[in-house]
Amino acid sequence: MQNKNSDIDIVNEVLEECILAYPVSSFIISLYQQYQKRGSLSKKQLQGLHSKASNIEKLQGAKLATLEALIKKMPNRFKSELPEIKPMFEKDKAAGELIDVILAKYPQHKRVVFLKSKYDNNEVITPQEIDELKKFKQVLKL
Repeated sequence: MQNKNSDIDIVNEVLEECILAYPVSSFIISLYQQYQKRGSLSKKQLQGLHSKASNIEKLQGAKLATLEALIKKMPNRFKSELPEIKPMFEKDKAAGELIDVILAKYPQHKRVVFLKSKYDNNEVITPQEIDELKKFKQVLKL
């Protein structure tokens, strides 16, 4: 965050005033060190600095107002909401009904029992396997 006039640095002045007022505050010291290294603070950090600085009686109101203007000028960062959780695989209800109808009449049919295990384990039943089920239903006249 570069100021146009490098002679006036309100954030640095407010930080120095806060260090004089709160010499053992680890929050203020860490903000000061970060500001010296990076040259800027985040909006949340500036808000925390403003709340600490507003408790200092001898700090000029103009510096607080300038700090508040800097905070309002910065953009708000919002995290987008997480998308709705959907299962990766949805069971094909028509295939499930075909399997149930065939197994109701012939519970020991090995191929249909195998397809039922795939269906119950949420594995993909291919279109060829669905065609098989339809043929079984026709052949068995169900």
